[in-house]
Amino acid sequence: MSTNPGKGRDRARAPRTDGPRAGARGKASGTASSSNAPRTNAPPRVPEGTGFAARPNPARIAAYFGLAVLGALVALAGTLVQAAWFPGGLIIALAGSAGLFYGGRILTGTQIGALAPAVGWFITVFLLLSGRPEGDYVFGDELGLVLFMLGGTAVAVMCATTSKVPQSATRNGRSGI
Repeated sequence: MSTNPGKGRDRARAPRTDGPRAGARGKASGTASSSNAPRTNAPPRVPEGTGFAARPNPARIAAYFGLAVLGALVALAGTLVQAAWFPGGLIIALAGSAGLFYGGRILTGTQIGALAPAVGWFITVFLLLSGRPEGDYVFGDELGLVLFMLGGTAVAVMCATTSKVPQSATRNGRSGI
């Protein structure tokens, strides 16, 4: 390093001795600390990660785990309801699944918020499909099974792939009227 304050890195640390700068908004600024100009010799900041590169948030991880457990419970209840009352029970089961998937998306504000309960739902339905050693199934008939599986999967995909979560007008200070 050079000891000359006019060269290299020492130049940034040395006080300015060349007098006031012209055009500094009408004020004389003889030192770098009172200057309104941005520092050009500052080291670049590393941007924080987003998505999977971001630091894990324990509260969000707990929310995803809770949503997956809720997805498993909704799948179990939906399986029993759709098998008991076929046409109406299927609609109730799919509406409950859609409400959970969309609610998870709104609660977390991320697509993973809709996928976490969908994963719990899908794993539970898949395990209930395997049946028992005696050959019994939880599902009542094949048509209900197919409609419940396809309908639940379609609803999960729709909730997870929506482009943007709608924002409330009251958050922006607008009344919406």
